[in-house]
Amino acid sequence: MAARKKTWFAKFLVWRIKNISERQFIYFLSILVGFTSGVGAVILKNLTHFFQHLLEGNLVKYYHQAFYFAFPIIGLLLVYLVIKYVIQHKVSHGIPSTLFAISKHKGVMRKYQMFGSILTAPLTIGFGGSVGLEGPTVATGAAISSNISRMFHMNQTNRNLLIGCAAAGALSSIFKAPIAAIIFAIEVFSLDLTIASMLPLLLASISAIITSYFFFGDDVLLPFKTEDSFVIGDTPFFIVLGLVTGLISIYFTEVYERIQKQFDKINSPIKKVLVGGIGIGLLVYLIPPLYGEGFDVINSLVKGNPEKVLQNNIFDLDLTNVWMVILLLIGLVLFKIIASALTFGAGGVGGIFAPTLFMGSILGNCVAKIINNISFLSYKVSESNFTLVGMAGLMAGVLHAPLTAIFLIAEVTGGYELFIPLMITSAISYSLTKYVHPHSVYNMELGRRGELITHDKDHAVLTLMDIDKVIEDNFAIVNPSMTLGDMVHQAVIKSNRNIFPVIDPEKNTLLGIILLDDIRSIMFNQKLYNEVFVSDIMHTPPDIIELDKDKMTDIMQKFQDSAAWNLPVIKKGKYVGFISKSKLLTAYRRKLINFTK
Repeated sequence: MAARKKTWFAKFLVWRIKNISERQFIYFLSILVGFTSGVGAVILKNLTHFFQHLLEGNLVKYYHQAFYFAFPIIGLLLVYLVIKYVIQHKVSHGIPSTLFAISKHKGVMRKYQMFGSILTAPLTIGFGGSVGLEGPTVATGAAISSNISRMFHMNQTNRNLLIGCAAAGALSSIFKAPIAAIIFAIEVFSLDLTIASMLPLLLASISAIITSYFFFGDDVLLPFKTEDSFVIGDTPFFIVLGLVTGLISIYFTEVYERIQKQFDKINSPIKKVLVGGIGIGLLVYLIPPLYGEGFDVINSLVKGNPEKVLQNNIFDLDLTNVWMVILLLIGLVLFKIIASALTFGAGGVGGIFAPTLFMGSILGNCVAKIINNISFLSYKVSESNFTLVGMAGLMAGVLHAPLTAIFLIAEVTGGYELFIPLMITSAISYSLTKYVHPHSVYNMELGRRGELITHDKDHAVLTLMDIDKVIEDNFAIVNPSMTLGDMVHQAVIKSNRNIFPVIDPEKNTLLGIILLDDIRSIMFNQKLYNEVFVSDIMHTPPDIIELDKDKMTDIMQKFQDSAAWNLPVIKKGKYVGFISKSKLLTAYRRKLINFTK
């Protein structure tokens, strides 16, 4: 039966190659990928809301608020058990794991990644983890897309394109913002904006949003419209908002990275669960709005009801005092990223998209409230507009995606009334954060290792190249104790290369090199065969490539600086082989051709 199925599928592949062009088939697959991303979003959202309604809506509402403390620990423990005994593989954060697959695994994602986030993200968020569903939705769609691409034998370029289509589909289905979703795929996944890529992205985005409408109808995650028009006199205040969101974006990145580093020092997964779970539980118990994604908080702020968000504060503070409300809102901003970082550190699965929107909306609302309540200014601004623009400002800074931020808010508000303030605030926030942190939270680790795909085509091609495939090891090895005669008979005669690595036979470490030109004048003088030793004529290579440290860009730079044609390669101090400039450039040209198809 299996053999018949395989034969049938093989026949289909042959028929497809003969009758459907590669580009046409990509269009078909992009529609399929958009649909699967939409379905993934539906499953993740429904599961998460089921858990959240069951726990927060029933136990907390009808019993006791103390359950807020216990839920995150239980949820993280369940995630740990599911990962260990069901998935049996590490479930990485959504978008960073997808970026890593593109840059280092040629767009190949393992099969367990198709369901890993579906099993773990709803438990993380539904039980109070302070993260979002967008990252897991993108990861799920990307993994399905990658495996569909492999099934139909797509090349690396088309696999990466379809992963971008999955990302666009995921965001389109969540926010019902198809244009912003396409821009997100281009900005975050560094896809080239060409006709060849534009149409598949558009088809995937449309397919996903239709799927979302089919399951959810007209319901949208952020259901609001702009009521107040942009006033040119507000421009200085939107510049201030840009500066503030930029500074908080830097704070977000710093806190996130430092907390992750502290958790990396904890070796036991159970200890991570307990430390992170207790930390989140305590924060959620003291500050209930930190529970889960927080879109209810955003919607309340846009509608001008901050008191609804803060009414359950454990300190029973006076919410009629506007400065007390501002103080509490600032507390939400400062503690949200701590709660999110603790969730990730403890092993929770989620994304930072929702926490970014949460913090940005509160920040914009706070800035507007402060402006409106400073008596000497005697100026009033729209709190709802600042709430919306604040989301874009923080998204531009934290995610390094200013265009996505602008178009997402413009689309979800149903118009472009706020386009100018969105551009002002996003540009300032992005520029300020980019200056301090060259890489976003999504790709910080990849960026540091030089493994990040960017819109710089040369850099992208170098990143995609596999160093191991350009290493040559067919060089005749000599040791320092050999005589000139031994070297001639055992190495020079038997080798067709003009370079000979001198290796310590016991430690396999590189001691130096000998070029054929170094011995050409004496190699035929047999009187010197027993008098001259390898150690007498070897010399230091012009540079050395360290396989476990050097990135491909570093290797290219070493060839340029040394003007060498061959450079030796070592790994952990041990000799591996050589890389030649000619082979490196040939591999680069091949990769460039494939990359630009």
